[in-house]
Amino acid sequence: MRMSLEEQVRAAVAALLHAAGESQTTLAAALGVSQAQVSRRQAGAAAWSLADCEAVAAHFGIDTLDLLAGPTAATQSLPAERRRPVARPARRTRTAPVREESGR
Repeated sequence: MRMSLEEQVRAAVAALLHAAGESQTTLAAALGVSQAQVSRRQAGAAAWSLADCEAVAAHFGIDTLDLLAGPTAATQSLPAERRRPVARPARRTRTAPVREESGR
């Protein structure tokens, strides 16, 4: 089943927030709205307007059409400098197996 345009926008905004390592609060400040307003839009209780979509796209440095195309297109077009650094897993050091000594 295909997502509606509203669902695609919400998914794209969520993916961009994650990829950029930003919070709804940060996005809200950039858009000049409250975090609660962003939360309502992301929950589907309110809609993202076309003007909102343009502002979100400009904030992330992507084209509005990429935002409207959904999360894959939106995150693929996110400039490298806007992406959060990828945390590398800590290197494991190999240890020798512990031998149990018998009491014989």
